[in-house]
Amino acid sequence: MTYKLAVTCENDQVFQHFGKTPEFAVFEIVDHRIYGMSKVPTGENGHGALAGFLKERNVDILLCGGIGGGAQAALAEHGIKVVGGVSGN
Repeated sequence: MTYKLAVTCENDQVFQHFGKTPEFAVFEIVDHRIYGMSKVPTGENGHGALAGFLKERNVDILLCGGIGGGAQAALAEHGIKVVGGVSGN
């Protein structure tokens, strides 16, 4: 089983506002093990564009701090599962 997991981040901490995250840490998971990780800056992308930004990178699951209903719906439209309320490094 292979999938990609993205985490909102800043300074190696889970960033608490999805729509303003400066970057994502994107992990490739193969057979329940981390196979690789890269940090991807979001640039000027905001709430609506970030769902497409993650879809373009073939992300399957998003871990984040806070996230609103509109962003959750946009991610769901792209088939991206969301786990909110995450904190830490």
